[in-house]
Amino acid sequence: MSLPSKPRKAKICKNPACTASFVPMRLGQAVCDFACGLAIKDVNQEKARKALADMGRKELRAAKEKVKSRAEYMKDAQTAFNAWVRERDAKLPCISCGRHHQGKYDAGHYRTVGSNPALRFEPLNCHRQCSPCNTHKSGDIVNYRIELVKRIGAELVEWLEGPHEPKRYSIEDLKTITAEYRAKTRELKRAAA
Repeated sequence: MSLPSKPRKAKICKNPACTASFVPMRLGQAVCDFACGLAIKDVNQEKARKALADMGRKELRAAKEKVKSRAEYMKDAQTAFNAWVRERDAKLPCISCGRHHQGKYDAGHYRTVGSNPALRFEPLNCHRQCSPCNTHKSGDIVNYRIELVKRIGAELVEWLEGPHEPKRYSIEDLKTITAEYRAKTRELKRAAA
C-alpha cells in the first residue's frame, strides 16, 4: 500500500525569455521544456564550472594540508613571525647599522635559530635588520648587541644570552603560532593605515 503523493506546486520557468508557469515533472526541474533548458545552458554551465572549481580548490587545499610535513609548518610559522617583526619595527632603523634605507629588511635574530632554536619565536630576540647587515655581515652582532641593550635593557639581553630549555613544537603549536602572528600582523597594518 503506497501513500498518496502530494500534488506538485507550479513553478516559474527560469528562462528569462519565457517565464511561463509549469508543473515540474521531475525533481530539480527549473525550466518548462527542452527549448528553455537549451536557452539557459551557458549560464548553468558557467555556474557549474565555477562550483566545480571552488570545490576543486578546497579539496586541493585539504589534500595539501594532509601531506604537509612538520618542516613546512615550521617554515609557515617562521614566515608569519618574521613578517610580524618587520611590521612591528617598521618605523625603526636597522638594529645593527642604525640606517633607514630603501632596501630589503629581514627579521634578524640576535641569537640565531641554528645556535638557539628555543628563541626562534621570541619577540625580544628578533628585530628588523637590513639585509646587508643580516646576510653579508652575519648579523653584525656587536652593533646589534649595543642597540639591543638600548632597546630592551641589559638584564633582558643577559637573559637572551643565558641557557634556555629546548622546545619541541608540535604541528598544532606551529599552526597556532602561524595564526597568531598573521593576526597580529593584520592588526598592526590596520592600525598603521
